[in-house]
Amino acid sequence: MSNTLHALFAPHPDDAPALGAPDRPWLTHGALRALAARTLAALHGAGVGRGDRVAIVLPNGPEMASAFVTIAQGAVTAPLNPNYRVDEFDFYLQDLKAKAIVLPTGYDGPALQAATRHGLVILRLGFDPAEPAGSFTLVAEGQAIGTPDTALSGPDDIALILHTSGTTSRPKIVPLLQHNVAASARHIGTSLDLTAADRCLNVMPLFHIHGLVAAISASLAAGASIWCAPGFDALRFFGWLDSAKPSWYTAVPTMHQAILTRAERNTEILGRIQLRLIRSSSASLPPQVMVQLSKTFGCPVIESYGMTEAAHQMTTNPLPPRAQKPGSVGIAGGPEVRVADEIEDRLLPMDAIGEVVISGPNVTPGYEANEEANAKNFFEMEGKRWFRTGDQGAFDSDGYLNLTGRLKEIINRGGEKVSPLEVDSVLMDHPAVAQVVTFALPHPKLGEEVGAAVVLREGAEVTDRDIRDFAASRLADFKVPRKVVILTEIPKGATGKLQRIGLAEKLGLVTEA
Repeated sequence: MSNTLHALFAPHPDDAPALGAPDRPWLTHGALRALAARTLAALHGAGVGRGDRVAIVLPNGPEMASAFVTIAQGAVTAPLNPNYRVDEFDFYLQDLKAKAIVLPTGYDGPALQAATRHGLVILRLGFDPAEPAGSFTLVAEGQAIGTPDTALSGPDDIALILHTSGTTSRPKIVPLLQHNVAASARHIGTSLDLTAADRCLNVMPLFHIHGLVAAISASLAAGASIWCAPGFDALRFFGWLDSAKPSWYTAVPTMHQAILTRAERNTEILGRIQLRLIRSSSASLPPQVMVQLSKTFGCPVIESYGMTEAAHQMTTNPLPPRAQKPGSVGIAGGPEVRVADEIEDRLLPMDAIGEVVISGPNVTPGYEANEEANAKNFFEMEGKRWFRTGDQGAFDSDGYLNLTGRLKEIINRGGEKVSPLEVDSVLMDHPAVAQVVTFALPHPKLGEEVGAAVVLREGAEVTDRDIRDFAASRLADFKVPRKVVILTEIPKGATGKLQRIGLAEKLGLVTEA
């Protein structure tokens, strides 16, 4: 079995397309393998090898994709958001214990400042836009440091290091081993029935597990191809679809919603393209959006449930002929998935509501240098090691998982528990509402109260009172938002996800409360 990225990407025909991009020739699987050999030679020449940590700070696109898949075959990759400020780069580079950093030729921004401060090996990535997408050269600045281990990475070596988002505390380091990433890539390929004939349009940021594993690694493992957009842009998305002719794309719900707002203006392109499926992950997809996407594109919408600690995928809605259930994140999609008691280390019956836990080959061995987090998030039961996801949910009679929300996001209103996802789903049924995020609002007596931020459909006119009255007709009184804020845009994180925690503060509602 292919338990390393090198083995996973090795068996495909030399002339099959691998990476594409706007106005660029295709890079083949054979050329990608040759690029990996040259890249590892360049790393070794700079004193960087197996086990050494290489931060990658590049804009989204085919070079970011190829840098990840080539460097990860013989070193440890740590992709970072290129939009960080100097103090953020300072923190992450130090926390990672990075030895080297990959930066674009000519770049002299904050990542370079931080890397120089920490004495990292600077590796400059350059490319010629006339060359195939993803092809690049890597040149080290200065002298090599030390003698590298030039062996290819093994199954138990770290392939990828990412940090948790850390909304409420210091971000935790998640090391993902070669066999974790390889297993997850295979799980996704199996779930989506990917073959060499498939092509993914990638719009996800490639410093995030969703894009790195679901779009890039799963596609390359199947011998398929990826057309790499320079990031997400709803205005250019349909033009990219027309150029790339993909069989599928994967995105977060906010991206799908932005795409739907442009669909009516692009009926001609919609008539030409033929998607086999659309995938959604990294946040809950409102059922209404799932239905509308499927109707607009004429293909199944596969909602999956993933997180960094699982090297992405945990559960997924299956392909037809099995049902895709709106509001459900589907069936186990690789690892074993159960529900457990939220406090005691014990597994519960499948239909009970509890904390979602997972066990399997794609799950990280644990957070790095964080015994407290490992003791809290992992436990042994039935001869297996289980990871606590922090999400609450229950399985239906068909084995489909329904999430009720993040445990730390569930609103505790004077002892009455409110699932933000349930309130989201009801408000999304209002004909004027395009987007919603329900969140906890501090309350002096109840502890927390229900708040909701709403974006209206184009041209819609409605008051916060109208939305609250609509909610009151569908929800128990304690679940009805006491405050509805109508916005032109809801603040999002770097990966396009809506963030409930801290939203009241961001919107200036804490002092008011």
